[in-house]
Amino acid sequence: MTLSPESHDAVVAATRHWLTEAVIGLNLCPFAKAVHVKGQIRYAVSAATGLEGVLADLETELNGLAASDPAAVDTTLLIVPQALEDFLQYNDALFFAERMLKQLRLTGIIQIASFHPAYQFEGTEPDDIENYTNRAPYPIFHLLREDSIERAVEAFPDPEAIYERNQETLRRIGLVGWNKLMKT
Repeated sequence: MTLSPESHDAVVAATRHWLTEAVIGLNLCPFAKAVHVKGQIRYAVSAATGLEGVLADLETELNGLAASDPAAVDTTLLIVPQALEDFLQYNDALFFAERMLKQLRLTGIIQIASFHPAYQFEGTEPDDIENYTNRAPYPIFHLLREDSIERAVEAFPDPEAIYERNQETLRRIGLVGWNKLMKT
């Protein structure tokens, strides 16, 4: 099944909105703004409706990122609007994604960060605001170059504090603030 051009564009627009308003706007990731401003983010939309198709698209995107010039494409957001709606299914897919990294010999070269509309950290309740640090409009596999992460961490004085600062930011704005931010 393929997405219509309108659907594809709407998925990318919603993802860009989340990226600019939440990830960059709330400074949830202090490294995101630079690649966004430089146009180095690839937005890939999967038309897959099941795990097998998602993993095929993931393999394509992993290989594509590994082969691309970092100055042109530094990171990829593989957006999955038609599959993995259930967070537990998405977590299962992450297990296979990590195995794929090893099979493709990309461990240490690329890593995968995870975002999902129902993201829930272990030991939290579904509605806990802290979960929203990793909530996105669709299931997303964020493919990052390890070299870029290392450079960013070197430039950031206390990268371990990002997680705690993000949770504090979300506690401050609350669910009402989050929902207001996400309205398009």
